[in-house]
Amino acid sequence: MKVLVIGAHGKVAKHFADAIQNHPTIEEKAVIRDKSQKGFFDVREIDSIVLDIVYDSIKTLAEAMENVDAVVFSAGAGGRGLDQTVMIDLDGAIKVMTAAEKAEVKRFVMVSTFRTGREEITKEVTKDAGLKIYTICKHYADEWLKNQTSLDWTIVHPGILTDEEPTSHIKVGMGNDINRISRQDVAQTILAVLENENTIHQEFEVLTGETLIGEAISSL
Repeated sequence: MKVLVIGAHGKVAKHFADAIQNHPTIEEKAVIRDKSQKGFFDVREIDSIVLDIVYDSIKTLAEAMENVDAVVFSAGAGGRGLDQTVMIDLDGAIKVMTAAEKAEVKRFVMVSTFRTGREEITKEVTKDAGLKIYTICKHYADEWLKNQTSLDWTIVHPGILTDEEPTSHIKVGMGNDINRISRQDVAQTILAVLENENTIHQEFEVLTGETLIGEAISSL
């Protein structure tokens, strides 16, 4: 399986690149925004391509998906302003979904935010929280993926991301109290999602827990 990773130079996605080293069936094609990021992937013998999901066309994105079996969307504006949040986390995400359908790539894994939904948006807006626009964008991108595409989607909602050592044990489900999870464990969770077809049309939160990652994902 060849996986196109959008936002490949992000912190979680770089752990994913390390996780698939010497994997028997999964290889990566990395989408990066700047050629200066290419070295990270070159030393790991991972193909990379410079694209910008804001400014490049759906046609260009679809062409990058030639001979690709799955897409992992792990991009985000990362606090670069409201315009960038809308253009990357919402419009950019939908452009990538549309490109995947155009390229006839069925499998699509979305790395979302911990909690979305109308109730969460109302809470963020009422508090005038700094993440309200981000929450709105992630919510509607997730809803578009589920309801406006024919893709074989999975949506992963990680908790508070840390750079702590991985535990390889997680908790999955929906409606959990927010807690922490290491970025490495999220990367391993994404890998397990790609390895398990039972995750198609599944949406779940992932936190540090007591169940081995493979077992937790297999149980969905």
